[in-house]
Amino acid sequence: MSLKVRIAAAILVATPVVSYFEGRNLLAYLDPVGIPTICEGWTYGVRLGDVATNAECDQKTQLALQEAAEVFQRWVPAKVIERMDANSIAAFLSFIYNAGPGKPGVKDGFVWLKNGRHSTMLLHLQAGRIQPACAQLSYWVNAGDRKLRGLERRRAAERKLCEAGL
Repeated sequence: MSLKVRIAAAILVATPVVSYFEGRNLLAYLDPVGIPTICEGWTYGVRLGDVATNAECDQKTQLALQEAAEVFQRWVPAKVIERMDANSIAAFLSFIYNAGPGKPGVKDGFVWLKNGRHSTMLLHLQAGRIQPACAQLSYWVNAGDRKLRGLERRRAAERKLCEAGL
């Protein structure tokens, strides 16, 4: 299976996971850490009072999953991705969709931690250690400085999906 087909299949698997855990809100709201959010966790340019249609939300979700796939492919070697099935890749796409790539000095994420280092999850993937990378999902259950039950449930589901593909 080509890399392009493998990623497309992973996006198909990730879409209902993201939709389930993010939930759909057509009216902008503040997420648990106070960021204006709409649709399934979309935050770019959102202001309280914004309204979206279902079609706009579908489009935003697919765009964000494509962006997550681009981050994944940019940072994880193709030879490692080729060893993964759609479920394992989908778990990481769902994670990236939710946590983002991160930014040194600003926010922890899939690629970067606030301290300027790469995440342990990414380092495991870059070294071809897929199972330990899947296990790292369980550690990403905080938003701000608070452990959230919703993130615990989501990460457990992502880890189960990730490990199902091993």
